[in-house]
Amino acid sequence: MQKKNLSAAGMLMPATLMVVLFMALPLLYLFRYSLNAYVPGQFMVSDFTLANFIAFFSETYYLIGMRTTLVMSFVVTVTCLVLGLPLANWISRKQGSLKTLLLMMVILPLFISNAVRAAGWMVAFGKTGVINYALLSAGLISAPLEIMYTPNAVFVGIVAVNLPYVVLTLQSVFEGLDENVEYAASSLGANPFETFVLVKLPQIVPGILAAFVLSFILTMNAYATPVLLGGPSFRMMSPMIVGEILNKANWPFGAALSFILLSVTVSITAIAGYYIKRRY
Repeated sequence: MQKKNLSAAGMLMPATLMVVLFMALPLLYLFRYSLNAYVPGQFMVSDFTLANFIAFFSETYYLIGMRTTLVMSFVVTVTCLVLGLPLANWISRKQGSLKTLLLMMVILPLFISNAVRAAGWMVAFGKTGVINYALLSAGLISAPLEIMYTPNAVFVGIVAVNLPYVVLTLQSVFEGLDENVEYAASSLGANPFETFVLVKLPQIVPGILAAFVLSFILTMNAYATPVLLGGPSFRMMSPMIVGEILNKANWPFGAALSFILLSVTVSITAIAGYYIKRRY
């Protein structure tokens, strides 16, 4: 038994060292930077201060950015679940080459970077873009709609990014369900909708929560889509962090914003994990 434990520890050691070197140590350095006072021209100062964290909680500008990030994350995640649940269930019931084709259609967008996909939405959402051209040609509108650089454009762009992850997560959960349960519900008089809502959904609640957490984290840390589709006036946390570090060279405050965003994200993940463990 002891030899098996030593063997397992030895196998885990390389991965553990990689995590420590490339994740834990950079986070420690980042936390140290967040405790610096901002002194132009100096990267590291000897004094410690909480002024950067106090500035975040005392200025409305940054609080609005966090609120926008949380609201967008929640709305995007709920939308992805509503769209992804029936699609994942439908794919899980297919067989053979058709199922492989459907899964490839879901996976292929993941091979394209978020920036490229956001650029494609910019072409569609512009005043002379595909959507406005189609609506004007159909006579449904008399003037181009203002779609670009709005929260709606960011919402659509992030949903398009997150939806494949949600569908793949839920599809794998649906695959693990016993088909006989569905047949039993049907034999007892339940229609397909009742079977889906009353029989299948209660069995995949942990999978739904896992997909919720995944989509929520992806949205909380989204950068390219908010920048390209939201414009400079749309405030989410990741673009604000990049702005503080790259545009203002304010590493201490940017590091503090990063840790606040990380803390909120980890807290939500921990709460969801605790809920799953406690109930299921």
